[in-house]
Amino acid sequence: MTMQRRTFLRVGAAGAAGLGLGLLGAGQALATLTPLGAPTTTFAVGVRQYNWMRGNRRITTSVYYPAKGAPGGNPVTNAPVADGVFPICEYTHGLGGSPQGALAIIRPMAAAGFIVPGPHFGSAGIGDTYNGNLGRDVSAVITRTLALNTTANDPLKGHINTTAGIGAYGHSMGGMTTHSLLTIAPDPRITAAIPLACVDMGNPAASVKAKVLFVHGDRDNTCPYSSARQAYNELPRPKAFLTFRGGDHGSYFGDSRTRNTIVDWMRWSLYADTVARDRLRTDASSSGTTWEAQL
Repeated sequence: MTMQRRTFLRVGAAGAAGLGLGLLGAGQALATLTPLGAPTTTFAVGVRQYNWMRGNRRITTSVYYPAKGAPGGNPVTNAPVADGVFPICEYTHGLGGSPQGALAIIRPMAAAGFIVPGPHFGSAGIGDTYNGNLGRDVSAVITRTLALNTTANDPLKGHINTTAGIGAYGHSMGGMTTHSLLTIAPDPRITAAIPLACVDMGNPAASVKAKVLFVHGDRDNTCPYSSARQAYNELPRPKAFLTFRGGDHGSYFGDSRTRNTIVDWMRWSLYADTVARDRLRTDASSSGTTWEAQL
């Protein structure tokens, strides 16, 4: 299937199924911190739901966060928040998906010490990405999540790092939405972005300065690899590209190489964790992948 930027993505039944794949703290008690402040132990994960609106657009959002308790297992609704403050790293799911269907890459991010708002766009279509609406919805979610830091009686009050910058990542339609935050619906607060299986959403906006990691399979028949390569080539450094050779639209979605690389990208970008940066090549490298980086 061929596709150029700013044209609509046409998805068959199999493609739609693929698209549906959709600030510091303590772990079990008090996590050991590196000198740069990045947690060195993992957390349990909690989740709270917020019923937000942007005008007449509903943006119901599940916010995943580091929680008190033993690491591992499924997110616990309304679990006590871990001690400390944590950066925001927003996640956007693919067409027909949900945050709950993307726990394979949401849960590790929250367990690593990030607050991960995941809006549910149940009625959204690809056109909402191309016209910038989903990007603006995500920006509204980020604004609402930041506001929780000063919202009386909210359990996340005082636990959000509002100065570390903002991360965003997403898969397929969510990857396109993530790239739109750097292009057609720019959000200057984004300082780290990971579009997975995206297509090029336009020219980079001068107002956004972000570290950007692309993840893509080079046999993706839904979102062409060539379009993501175009998007990568247009962006200034720092940037990187993880290619799964022979990978389709979502075969790498829960892969440990994906998980480790995206978590360490955000640790470097939002915690200034240079140890995580130096792990990236090892995280991503294997006999079935290609790692390119301009850091």
